[in-house]
Amino acid sequence: MSTMPVHKYKPFQPIHLPDRRWPSRVVERAPRWCSVDLRDGNQALVEPMGPERKLRMWRELLRMGFKEVEVGFPSASQPDFDFVRRIIDQQLIPDDVTIQVLTQARPELIERTFEAIRGARRAVVHLYNSTSTLQRRVVFGLDRAGIVEIAVRGARLVKALAGRMPETEVVLEYSPESFTGTELDFAKEICEAVMDVWGPTPERQMIVNLPATVEMATPNVYADQIEWMHRNLKQRDCIVLSVHPHNDRGTAVAAAELAVMAGADRVEGTLFGNGERTGNVDLITLALNLLSQGVDPELEIRDIEALKEMAEHCNRLPVHPRHPYAGELVYTAFSGSHQDAIKKGWQALREGGSALWEVPYLPIDPQDVGRSYEAVIRVNSQSGKSGVAYVLEQDYGYALPKGLAVELSQAVQREAERTEGEVPKAEILAIFEREYVNQGAPVRVVGYRSTSEGADERHEFQVEIDGEARALGARGGGPIDAFARALSREAGVALAVEDYAEHARGSGASAEAAAYVAVSIGGERSFGVGTHRSIVMASLAAVACAVNRAQRAGSGRARFRRSERRASPGGLPSSM
Repeated sequence: MSTMPVHKYKPFQPIHLPDRRWPSRVVERAPRWCSVDLRDGNQALVEPMGPERKLRMWRELLRMGFKEVEVGFPSASQPDFDFVRRIIDQQLIPDDVTIQVLTQARPELIERTFEAIRGARRAVVHLYNSTSTLQRRVVFGLDRAGIVEIAVRGARLVKALAGRMPETEVVLEYSPESFTGTELDFAKEICEAVMDVWGPTPERQMIVNLPATVEMATPNVYADQIEWMHRNLKQRDCIVLSVHPHNDRGTAVAAAELAVMAGADRVEGTLFGNGERTGNVDLITLALNLLSQGVDPELEIRDIEALKEMAEHCNRLPVHPRHPYAGELVYTAFSGSHQDAIKKGWQALREGGSALWEVPYLPIDPQDVGRSYEAVIRVNSQSGKSGVAYVLEQDYGYALPKGLAVELSQAVQREAERTEGEVPKAEILAIFEREYVNQGAPVRVVGYRSTSEGADERHEFQVEIDGEARALGARGGGPIDAFARALSREAGVALAVEDYAEHARGSGASAEAAAYVAVSIGGERSFGVGTHRSIVMASLAAVACAVNRAQRAGSGRARFRRSERRASPGGLPSSM
């Protein structure tokens, strides 16, 4: 047993709902979204937004497609009041967008709130008072009837003031704040008392918002609470059932998703989950979760990097590198097995031609939110051959054979272990080229020609061995096999090409051939890579490189003898 003070806490009592229906439901369309970034998000900042930062976020929320935005708590601060007046007076509210303002159920605050929205075409006035058993006892010292009276008195004043503002369509919203800590029968009672005052109809609905002001239980319990209210509130067709989850237990996204399955029509939240304490529900994650299921999120999130930059600027808070969909590292794989699966998934996607996105470990296509594929695979000491091979192919155009990729990955892993960090792409390329590409000592290919006399084909190779010009040659076969035989005679050791691959690298004027060989020298294997504008020269360079690497490593005992005479241009040694 631990020493944690478990005696101080008690479990949340489950909801008795044996015929709950939400577990079998599937979300098939997006809920109504309401951003509360400019109010709930802003009030939680160490440095609340000034007018220009607020205006920048307001414009971005409109660009994303939000149709309901809570723009402030105008009775709580002069900056909030001034911002509401600014977007009304400067006609910055599109006709299809409804602003929302929050007020406590206190007469002077309600009156100030209506002053703030005067002249708006349409506005939600969001009235709330706290209803939980804990707050009734320790904050207000009131029984149920006293709390209902606060709500009803506030609702009457809101209705009266709305009636004096015919130029504005006032939509009414009520929240029993701290709903998750409120008995369900009392939450129903107080919401219906407010409904009785406001008299909603199917044509003129009110919003009943059920906030998880503090997340107190598992998401399934919140879903049960929402379904109970959905099924038991009277005049259900006269209300929009809204939720406002907070993230105290780290499960706000799950709670919101299950709440929608349980009957909620609307979700209030913030971009990237900013908000009091551990934050509000993250609307970006909710929306992109829908996208991943083939459901239109009804928000534009095609450039998540720009959204993240805007939010970090306006909130002066960073978005975590592991934040779902938006973090720097969320589309990145370091694990070797993950890299291998992603690489194969992309290959299958290209070859299969399916429109469906099906790549292991990537729930959505990074390009759908404006991210590139460049950083999907990154290399550290946990990475394997696929990560290294992917980087070289995607960024530098080298398509490594499997055996070479395995061997190179070991060299890269040693570097990662030495530095105890990630190996940058440029360093992977440098290791590869330094170890395997066009290694020109002791053997360097200078030129090649092939001649035929009837069925007899002769291959002549101009090389330098230890800086000395030589002319080697062999008869029959292709140039790669002939070169291997010529080098074998020259080195006095068995040498054979076991594997060979080549491809074009680059395009246009900069195009070149890349050739890969695995050479057996004295029974030991060595890899080499050659690049050249000529595919034959690239292949010969690859063979020479493999031989050079073997000699440098002491493999196969390859030792080239010195020539007794220098070869004349085009000349061949007598061993021909």
